[in-house]
Amino acid sequence: MATAPVDGATRYLPDDHSLSSLENAASGCQGCHLYQDATQTVFGHGKGDAPIMLVGEQPGDHEDQQGLPFVGPAGRLLAQALEDAQIDPALTYQTNAVKHFKFKRVGKRRIHQKPGRIEVVACQPWLIAEIEAVQPQVIVCLGATAAQSLLGNAFRVTAHRGERLELPDALHVDVPSQPVVTATVHPSSLLRDRSDDREKNYQLFVDDLRSAGAALK
Repeated sequence: MATAPVDGATRYLPDDHSLSSLENAASGCQGCHLYQDATQTVFGHGKGDAPIMLVGEQPGDHEDQQGLPFVGPAGRLLAQALEDAQIDPALTYQTNAVKHFKFKRVGKRRIHQKPGRIEVVACQPWLIAEIEAVQPQVIVCLGATAAQSLLGNAFRVTAHRGERLELPDALHVDVPSQPVVTATVHPSSLLRDRSDDREKNYQLFVDDLRSAGAALK
């Protein structure tokens, strides 16, 4: 299997870091091998000055086909949770740590596979550029992949869920004001939850989103 070059997506970044230019440039990204099988790059979506940035793991099957993040079952659950948390979706910019769908074929189905560290690091320049373009007040990492992309590979959502953190200096994110960063579970984990605590776990997710919204200035 091919591996990402050291600079990953860096060499595909345009001089103009507006969201429209970034999205256009990302459509041709070959910073890791995932572009070979994915239908298209799935870039972030939302207002360019949204105060809340929601970062997921990677596009799923629906997102890969439609070219938009969070349009599948997990996205519908996220939309419901935002409503329950009293957060207007228009206040959010939604994106993923990895911009191409990683999957394996089982018959005619394409089954999601978790991105590896090489793929996350290769795609990180796009996410950093999005943060610099949007300049959100709050970044909510949805799941371990998103959290580790921004907060380091040793970060554990289970240990630090809901805490208000800062971006590490090592990321060199150039923004006038550092955003609050917080992490919670990915909505897809709630869809897979068949435990007796399913409703409780959903409510905890809503509470995490509400707390993130409360961090807005």
